[in-house]
Amino acid sequence: MTKLLPIDTAPAFAPREDVAAPERLIEGAPRFRTWELDTALAEAAQWGRIRTGIWEATPGTTRSIKGDTFEFCQILEGRAEISEENGETHVFGPGDSFIMKPGFVGRWKTLETLRKIFVIAS
Repeated sequence: MTKLLPIDTAPAFAPREDVAAPERLIEGAPRFRTWELDTALAEAAQWGRIRTGIWEATPGTTRSIKGDTFEFCQILEGRAEISEENGETHVFGPGDSFIMKPGFVGRWKTLETLRKIFVIAS
């Protein structure tokens, strides 16, 4: 097993397709596609599981709840407005990166179809 994995931003295999859970849907009818590129147990036991991949969303607004997960994102294309509950609002576009820490609760509004690289530790 290799310890170096390039991230393919246009995977050739079929993604998992999904829609927003009804209890998280705020506005619109966003659809999601996820290409899981790597799932592994983290070497550091404190994180448990690491997932890496590409995620795509169509316009709409959902409630984002991270729970015990830590997520790093880098936007490849599209734009999103992310608001932390009782906090600031940020707009992210191509080339922008950000982290959502465990306990994050807020709104994710996809302004135009978005594709991102994600790394999630849980």
